[in-house]
Amino acid sequence: MRVRSLYRFVLAVAAIVFLPLAQSAVLIAVRGVVHDPNHRPIGDATVTLRAANSDFVENEKTNTNGEFTFSAVPLGVYIITAAQPGFDTVKQTITVASNTSPVLHFELEVAAVQQSVTVTTNASTTNVDSITPTTLVSREDITRTPGADRTNSMAMITDYVPGAYMTHDMLHIRGGHEVSWLIDGVNIPNTNIASNIAPQIDPKDIDYLEANRGSYRADLGDRTYGVFDVVPRTGFERNRQGELVLTAGNFYQTNDQLSLGDHSQRFAWYTSLNGNRSNYGLQPPIETPVHNAGNGYGGFASLIYNHDPANQARLVTQLRTDYYQIPYDPDSNDWQNQLYDSSGLRDGEHETDGYVALTLVHNFNASTLLQLSPFYHYNNAKYDPGLQDLPTATSSDQTGNYAGVQTSISTLIAKNSLSAGFYAYSQHEHDVFGVVFNDGSNPNFTQPQQITGGVEEFFAEDSYKPATWLTLIGGFRQSNFQGAVSESAFYPRIGAAVLIPKLKWVFRGFYGHFYQPPPLTSISGPALQYANGNNTGFVPLQGERDEEHQFGVQIPWRGWLLDADNFETRARNFLDHSNIGESSIFIPVTVQGALIQGWELTLRSPSLWHYGQFHLAYSNQLAQQIGPITGGLICYPPDSPDCAVAPGYSALDHDQRNTLNVGVNGNLPYRAYASFNIYYGSGFSNGYQDPPSPFTGAYLPGHVSADLAVGKEFGENLSVSVQASNIANTRRLLDNSLTFGGFHYNDPRQIYGEVRYRFHF
Repeated sequence: MRVRSLYRFVLAVAAIVFLPLAQSAVLIAVRGVVHDPNHRPIGDATVTLRAANSDFVENEKTNTNGEFTFSAVPLGVYIITAAQPGFDTVKQTITVASNTSPVLHFELEVAAVQQSVTVTTNASTTNVDSITPTTLVSREDITRTPGADRTNSMAMITDYVPGAYMTHDMLHIRGGHEVSWLIDGVNIPNTNIASNIAPQIDPKDIDYLEANRGSYRADLGDRTYGVFDVVPRTGFERNRQGELVLTAGNFYQTNDQLSLGDHSQRFAWYTSLNGNRSNYGLQPPIETPVHNAGNGYGGFASLIYNHDPANQARLVTQLRTDYYQIPYDPDSNDWQNQLYDSSGLRDGEHETDGYVALTLVHNFNASTLLQLSPFYHYNNAKYDPGLQDLPTATSSDQTGNYAGVQTSISTLIAKNSLSAGFYAYSQHEHDVFGVVFNDGSNPNFTQPQQITGGVEEFFAEDSYKPATWLTLIGGFRQSNFQGAVSESAFYPRIGAAVLIPKLKWVFRGFYGHFYQPPPLTSISGPALQYANGNNTGFVPLQGERDEEHQFGVQIPWRGWLLDADNFETRARNFLDHSNIGESSIFIPVTVQGALIQGWELTLRSPSLWHYGQFHLAYSNQLAQQIGPITGGLICYPPDSPDCAVAPGYSALDHDQRNTLNVGVNGNLPYRAYASFNIYYGSGFSNGYQDPPSPFTGAYLPGHVSADLAVGKEFGENLSVSVQASNIANTRRLLDNSLTFGGFHYNDPRQIYGEVRYRFHF
């Protein structure tokens, strides 16, 4: 994307201010009305919104119609109180999710003479405002879930989100690994799906994590399979307070963090430093990890400044670096090495990731909100081989620079929540591929590549609520991509949510299209010749185009919430990744088509359940591909018999039919707790069904693991816990896709102790 293209977007941002459009994913409007038992409005009542787990608080007065609006509320759980002299005080607990506009009703009873009564109610746990299946994970969930607060852990997602699992060291959800990460609703662009394995955000820095899967409204972007929006810690939960987290466990592991935070009425800040190391880093190709150490360190900061009630600035920044040894199988006679010989590898992976985003928020009035977020993202993945690797030592150094802007404006007009905005970034990709032929078969080479490109997107949407029990949504997104190829896509999205009175069940339906811009990756010269020598060529990548329909239902019962949905996604140019021959040069590819079908179920108990909280996530899905590879590393020459593809659908390498997570975070006497989680996977598709592989079926064997955490608080400032994952130390081959050292076994048993010490400064 040229610089002047970004200028056009900055000018367009100014123009959009004059459009009567609305609703953003960063901050949400919460509205309501306060009335007496005869439904007469109560004016000048005091309404207070307070975060359930921090000191974040806002106050409003109702107007003469009894109405109130909080126009800029972050995601999370809140307690809203309505009070007026002469009436009982009423409280409601609500969960604010993205792309919603909660409307609350407070009925205040006339108070008895000289009597003060507080009535506490829970807002309906179902959500008629949203068509997107959503899971909200709090920082308490992250702290208590076994292993979830470790830097490299994805348990905060895999334990709570159906169809989410880790295999070949990458997070997969709904049959794909093209997911979006956002901080405060601002997208973190990253197109290097084949080269990155390190985390972008330390779980200990997260206040809430919102996981969205499918049925996205127009402002949530393009990554079909999952969108993860992080609400970071802000300092509103701290009063000149710091926290030191220290851990130690087997594999000589430690995962430590020092965080500080404070706030006033107008300003809040939070910052942290973290470091981790372990002799177990990546999923190994055999049961016993060899050459598998990993370490990393980083920092994070969040600043919020409220200039006045109409203007706010939010700054989020992080920088981290990680290193992983690539595990291998030292026994050259093992059956794994007969299929992919990793015995000669002595490789390592270095990764660095930095991000900064500034969000400016302006309230024109109680219902119109403007948000402008310039951002910058730096990402580097460097694969270093052992100099004596046989037969070749392959290296890859991929660096991406992304600079852009995200903006939206929102307003409420009658029964409409209107939204519109822009998202654009310019990317510069600098990649270096190299091969040292230690067997002398070819001349050594190092091949640099520089590519520039970018994305320009516009979205608009209307959420129309003709009745309290019905929400209709319609919108579109227009994308323009410039890179090795130039593409444009216009894709509509429609949906509806219906609340069944008395039962409080919510049925929802969605139909929409998505476009995912392709990675900026290319090879030429000696690198292309090397690829041709391994029966592969290179064709510029095109964007993935998806069609999705989804139906779901939410069923509440005494504070419990069951959420079930059925979905089907059809993809053209399905994005995946592959490597050149038996090298570690990973190049994105596109497959002609993919079909992913499934149904999902989640069940959660009330957050304030006396004995703790129960959660269940189940997925039954089938992820299949069809046709040849159409972009990236294609079979070469394409008209040869070796490049022929069997007709019909076949399973993707990360397809798993059934995935189940069941857990409970239980409260114990004496300020203690215990958390337990059981994971079951039915087994991933088997890519090698012939000897010497001992697995001849279409799918690898199923696998089960159990995790446990036990902790106790000592006063207000000290807590200790012991956490164990895969208690029985059951080992199973997860998959035999050739990435980062070859095959992949599940993680072994890991046990560690953790101490959290809170202090004031």
